[in-house]
Amino acid sequence: MSDGTATGDATGAVDPQRSFNELLSDCVHCGFCLPTCPTYVLWGEEMDSPRGRIHLMGQVHNEDVLNEAAVRAFDNCLGCLACVSSCPSGVAYDALIETTRTRVEHEHERGTTEKLLRTAIFSLFPHRRRLALMRGPLRAYQASGLSRLVRRTGLLERISPSLATMERVAPPLRSASPLPERVPAVGRSRAVVGMLTGCVQGAFFPQVNTATARVLASEGCDVVIPGDQGCCGALSAHSGRSGEAAGFVRSTIETFERAGVDTIVVNSAGCGATMKHYARVLAEDGASEDWQRRAEALSARVRDLSEFLDDLGPRAERHPLPVRTAYHDACHLSHGQGVASAPRRLLGDIPEIELVNIPNPDICCGSAGVYNLLRPEPAGELGERKSADVRSTEAELLVAGNPGCSLQIASAMERSGGSIPVAHTAQVLDASIRGLAPSALTRG
Repeated sequence: MSDGTATGDATGAVDPQRSFNELLSDCVHCGFCLPTCPTYVLWGEEMDSPRGRIHLMGQVHNEDVLNEAAVRAFDNCLGCLACVSSCPSGVAYDALIETTRTRVEHEHERGTTEKLLRTAIFSLFPHRRRLALMRGPLRAYQASGLSRLVRRTGLLERISPSLATMERVAPPLRSASPLPERVPAVGRSRAVVGMLTGCVQGAFFPQVNTATARVLASEGCDVVIPGDQGCCGALSAHSGRSGEAAGFVRSTIETFERAGVDTIVVNSAGCGATMKHYARVLAEDGASEDWQRRAEALSARVRDLSEFLDDLGPRAERHPLPVRTAYHDACHLSHGQGVASAPRRLLGDIPEIELVNIPNPDICCGSAGVYNLLRPEPAGELGERKSADVRSTEAELLVAGNPGCSLQIASAMERSGGSIPVAHTAQVLDASIRGLAPSALTRG
């Protein structure tokens, strides 16, 4: 169940019988999408708006011409799906852009530098063990103080803006204990749920996963955490790497089929948005009907942590948490899944918390999966805008439901000369249930 206001299908379901041209024809070029599109807001160019890109998609599809200008326009899209929420005609822009990006990746020859960058990104981020191996060297680098020197000289920025972004958004790493494969419910069991730990979330934000498991257990859930789970395929799917994404999808389906749970709880917005339309991801790779049926069955069981807890209802006592808190709408949660009210209700039910809204909530922060690594300049501009909006709230704590957003906004705040501690919804709920002081969250 979604709680957003999108007129399209927030779960990403698209009638498989409808052709690409039919999906294109849904767009009546009304322009309602323009003020919500981050790249149109930045540049005011028609080809960098959803309706402009849809026009280009039609040209590419019908005239079979995939030129550099069209590829650039498609690459500039963040895939934030704000246009899906704002569209009165229900245009399935998410399906259109993913199909188009698949074609770009299959047919377009990228330059050597960009090819190497993309190879490096997708050889690292979708692989949990490789990310885990980075933790030791990264912690040593952060402890040495070299990061301050590197940023002060601006050397990395001159060598590669993408590498500079990667270095800048890396969070301070803390020690973490691995989660067990099963966390028992506190008191009478109300549900048995599977939990996705994620790649970036698991490697860089293990404390979020720990808080998620604790909150679910506190609310009476037996939590099953498959130790053999891998990447869900979200980053690859959003970037048009259909074969790679399909491999991750099949593996994830098999993992959670073996887990034998009724619900799969996800605490990363980008992962959840992709998992809710797995059949579409597999269709891009020409999967069999059997695999697509299995994908649909799994997708029907995927819930974001906030929507699951909101539907389940609270059982654990909430203790006061007097802190001024700004809630950030992650695009793939609010637009991709239609979940906007549930996290606010959960946070608002905590005694003494002061929940404030951030201006321009529909405009993306610039993270968008790996967009900030592939397009660091526009991503940086969007991050600065979001940073200014967050500062205007005078909040003491920023809450987000996606690891990429947390990294991007914290980095933008730091660049602007300020800082703000960032927490996940699960961490705030966990602190309230455990009766922790606000300093447990606001000390960063």
